[in-house]
Amino acid sequence: MKAMILAAGRGERMRPLTDHTPKPLLTAAGKPLIEHTIAQLVAAGFHEIIINHAHLGRQIEERLGNGDRFGAVISYSPEGEEGLETAGGIINALPLLGDDAFLVVNGDIATDFPFAELKSLNIDLAHLILVDNPEHNRQGDFGLDSAGNVIESGAEKFTFSGIGLYRPELFSNMPVGKIKLAPLLRAALSESRVSGQKFGGFWMDIGTPQRLKELDLYYTQRESNHA
Repeated sequence: MKAMILAAGRGERMRPLTDHTPKPLLTAAGKPLIEHTIAQLVAAGFHEIIINHAHLGRQIEERLGNGDRFGAVISYSPEGEEGLETAGGIINALPLLGDDAFLVVNGDIATDFPFAELKSLNIDLAHLILVDNPEHNRQGDFGLDSAGNVIESGAEKFTFSGIGLYRPELFSNMPVGKIKLAPLLRAALSESRVSGQKFGGFWMDIGTPQRLKELDLYYTQRESNHA
């Protein structure tokens, strides 16, 4: 199974840090965010990785290269300076992603989610990993029904983690351009074609300089505990 890391976001809330550095290359515990994710994916058996990029994207290619030093084969899907939104970025990368289900991970999250578990999952159109609602998204995004289907609303709503499995058919007949993911997911889940699971382990959305500092502290403390 191939994996795609979404790395095309402008990182407006991270400014001025992202004025000269793309958000995925901001560091925590001395290593760029995206390198933490690549290491996790490779350890979980994902060796073919596609990375999209936009703002300052050449820096990402220059830093990561072809993936050799990570034990991966990295391909790139450039989107120009503006980016294509999440679904647009995936659609643009479909020629690199192949005909089977693939994993997509946001480039600005940190987690200890066990990615290897997803490799043997049979899915319809999509499978989403949901987490408890953080402070910045108290209302949540989606619910889960008793059969494990993602639903628009439920007694309890959770936050979409930015980790999902998708089949190319979810994006079929869509033009290349700026397209958001949420409307496509909502159309599919209205037909009960999106499954999901709740993850209760470590997860952070690294959307602000403050959260980057918190992540740096978390990694540093974890490393000292393992020393």
